[in-house]
Amino acid sequence: MDYIKKFRVQPGSCVDLEKIDASFKDKHESHQRALPEIDSYAQKLQDLQYLMYAEGKRSLLICLQGRDAAGKDGTINHVLGAMNPQGCTVTSFKVPSKDEAAHDFLWRYHKVAPAQGQVAIFNRSHYEDVLVVRVHDMVPKEVWSKRYEHINNFEKLLHDHGTHILKFYLHIDAEEEMARFKKRIDDPTRHWKISEGDYSERPFWNDYTTAFEEAMSQCSTEHAPWFIIPANHKWFRNLAISRIIVETMEGLNMEFPEPTVDIEEIRKKYHAIVEEELDEA
Repeated sequence: MDYIKKFRVQPGSCVDLEKIDASFKDKHESHQRALPEIDSYAQKLQDLQYLMYAEGKRSLLICLQGRDAAGKDGTINHVLGAMNPQGCTVTSFKVPSKDEAAHDFLWRYHKVAPAQGQVAIFNRSHYEDVLVVRVHDMVPKEVWSKRYEHINNFEKLLHDHGTHILKFYLHIDAEEEMARFKKRIDDPTRHWKISEGDYSERPFWNDYTTAFEEAMSQCSTEHAPWFIIPANHKWFRNLAISRIIVETMEGLNMEFPEPTVDIEEIRKKYHAIVEEELDEA
């Protein structure tokens, strides 16, 4: 199955989350059965990120969105765990600071966009400004409704500068969210994850559904696609996202740069040192 085609939101299409099975797991019967494939993609992620860092000509921006307990942190641990932190950044976006709120809504995102050779992960993203602000009427509709165009233009700017953008919506259903909330309550090691916001947002489930659907419908483009990832099974979520990232990066046809030194001369110097140290020994 082609996961890129399967989970991609086609530009101009109308998203209906109710029609998408959050428990989908393809042909895989269990995490154990899928583990070899998951491990294989983890190794490929490591190799491709190393290649992107070495080439230094382009970058990758991964945006993660989802409801509370959808698994954004777990996805970051899985994806980033396969990469060299030297070439990666992770930014989590909370309530804007006073300084951030004094600028246009995209300012705080643009300043942490990935540099050439880097992979950046946004835990939540610039889409918060057409989600939470819409659901809670933080700004008038005439303000947030214009932001879709601003977002599309922002992503086009990044793309034109060599940043490849992948946006993932982690799709869980209402029952799974409550099951994960219960695990957090029952497990003392998860208590630190609990926030009042998790439960105060629950009554707005349908409002968030509408907001997510419109954001993805308005802002899935050829250069910055949205992917709706079934995420009730955490292991399948990790597999699907890793596979899409790997296949996207493989399609970039990246190459290692040419050496900046004469390799033959360096080889001669190396062997000369080895011979000298052997003679001294």
